Amino acid sequence: MPAAYASDPAQTRGRRHLEAAAPTRTEYQRDRDRIVHSTAFRRLVYKTQVFLNHEGDLFRTRLTHSLEVAQLGRSIARALGLNEDLVEAIALAHDLGHTPYGHVGQDALNECMQAHGGFEHNLQSLRVVDRLEERYPAFDGLNLTFETREGILKRCSLTNARLLEAQEPGGVGHRFLEGTQPSLEAQLCNLADEIAYNAHDIDDGVRSGLIRLDQLAAVPLFEEHCQQALREHARLAEPLARRRLLYESIRRMLSAQVYDVIAATAERLARTRPLSADAARRMPPQLCFSAAMQERSLALKKCLFQNLYRHPQVMQTMGHARQVIIELFQCYCAAPHEMQAVHAARASAALAGDAAHDSLPRVVADYIAGMTDRYASREHERLTGKRLWV
Repeated sequence: MPAAYASDPAQTRGRRHLEAAAPTRTEYQRDRDRIVHSTAFRRLVYKTQVFLNHEGDLFRTRLTHSLEVAQLGRSIARALGLNEDLVEAIALAHDLGHTPYGHVGQDALNECMQAHGGFEHNLQSLRVVDRLEERYPAFDGLNLTFETREGILKRCSLTNARLLEAQEPGGVGHRFLEGTQPSLEAQLCNLADEIAYNAHDIDDGVRSGLIRLDQLAAVPLFEEHCQQALREHARLAEPLARRRLLYESIRRMLSAQVYDVIAATAERLARTRPLSADAARRMPPQLCFSAAMQERSLALKKCLFQNLYRHPQVMQTMGHARQVIIELFQCYCAAPHEMQAVHAARASAALAGDAAHDSLPRVVADYIAGMTDRYASREHERLTGKRLWV
């Protein structure tokens, strides 16, 4: 039974373009289905998390990450009486605007776009579902509900929030100006995102050989569950069982975080007693870890930052990725016709000075942001003659 503070699809603030209701699906179920069938969602299978797409078949991609966030989110939502379908829709769409090559790709594209409004991947995800997907004859984008769009826009600069407010008064940019919160389902997705990537970065880091299990002994959140697993299953100490030990430790760590979020959030909601989804928006964030779990989560992040994200091998790869993004941007700005036909046509409209169209740099940024890792690498080699990875 949904709680009073859950988002109700029957009370949605609606879509930007009016559509008749679906006969067999709620509005949030319809959003989820549109996201799953989108081109941008399919591309996530070839977009990286930490390790680039060519570095191994079993490392996480944006697609597998999004599925993991959706699974964790639905489990927590069910326990708290939140709307599972809305959580799933937001989780599956939250990374649609990510560039190739992970965060370094975003940083490089933002650097390229500094004189043209910058680049924010959360805003780009919204841009994908609002404008860049081309599937329907009556409108651009996927025409998702306000609540799904609100959750997709996890962060936004004040400058861009003001631009969104000018285009859509009272819309998804308004809360950044007003200082209110998104729905509880959106808050939940933010936490599920954090839980998922911390866990799978441990898995990928150990699989890659860049992190050793003994390094994780200094991380209480991991070590507690690792030692517990060893006490209950002594054979996991055997060399050939190390992979099982890793999986079991991560499984227990994930469960502990999920149960902690459920308990800490339920306690907070019992105190604040929001009587509706909108009432919860006017309160401080309600989805939370306990103070102890928050401290442990931060220690895990610090370990991953020091031992994985800043590992020399990762940094070298990221240096190549940054070079690809910057040089692609320069090439397409100098020769827009090198882009695919639809984007080249948008570039021509921009160069013609049509005020209704985006600027050339923004068109180029949209094109690059939509690329997969391997397509960006191929295009870079085609346009520059350089092969940065062998």
